[in-house]
Amino acid sequence: MRLVVCGTDTDVGKTVVSALLVEGLEARYWKPVQSGVEGGGDRDRVAALLDLPAERIVPEAYRLAAPVSPHWAAEREGVAIDPARLALPPGDGPLVVECAGGLLVPLRRDWLQIDQIARWGLPVVLVARSGLGTLNHTLLSLEALARRRIPVLGLVLNGEPHPDNPRTLAELGGVPVLAELAPIEPLDRAGLRRQWLRCEGFRSLER
Repeated sequence: MRLVVCGTDTDVGKTVVSALLVEGLEARYWKPVQSGVEGGGDRDRVAALLDLPAERIVPEAYRLAAPVSPHWAAEREGVAIDPARLALPPGDGPLVVECAGGLLVPLRRDWLQIDQIARWGLPVVLVARSGLGTLNHTLLSLEALARRRIPVLGLVLNGEPHPDNPRTLAELGGVPVLAELAPIEPLDRAGLRRQWLRCEGFRSLER
């Protein structure tokens, strides 16, 4: 299984979900564009969470210092992000690709992240918040994916469980809710493994 993890917004928990998928699928991890490297960035965070060997971490194509939108971070360093450098890494086996921010985040001023996802041709796991505001953000994101005929494996909702949002999103969005993730404590490899094993929606990705 090769897939892309994208979010409805920034700070919705994409990196934790990516780590969970890497652990469960025994996949390699790749974040093609990292903007904001204070503390090491998401590659280092996933590697530390899972104690991954080097061969399961694919280096970024672009590693940009400023914690801002990728297009602006690149411009500030005198760089233009080239889609050709974002080609999927060679090699067989499962791969989890983590995007930067939401679907319509610009990688440069004439190339959106969703354009790159369409070029990859991989299915998407969409990560969203569980609570107030998620309906609008998530349904708009699903609409954008559908317009470009990008397949969606399902949704992961992060935060305290909501009594109605999962049902509404599944019905109106037309995609399954793979998981509702409350904060994982402790957030470590064992905690991620336990979450994987208790969630049938995630394990469906192994088939």
